Amino acid sequence: MGWLWAIIVGFVLGLIAKAILPGKQHQPLWLTTLFGIAGAVLGNAVATWIGVGETKGIDWTRHLLQIVGAVVIVALGEMAYGAIKGKRQTT
Repeated sequence: MGWLWAIIVGFVLGLIAKAILPGKQHQPLWLTTLFGIAGAVLGNAVATWIGVGETKGIDWTRHLLQIVGAVVIVALGEMAYGAIKGKRQTT
């Protein structure tokens, strides 16, 4: 059941990251979901590294780090996807 939650959280984080980033992203939804999953993993790793991975109550810092990780990975993934597909962004 853990993989199902990873997909759901990745999907939501990917959509949030796309909403935060300026401009239109051209990557497909399945790739956004994978980038969101990777962002969640990155955010969890950073949260554990700084000592806030598990706290009492809601882990706001961990969730914020997951969103930041998703934004970074979606942005980098969009640049890579654009370069592979030949759609260079001019912003």
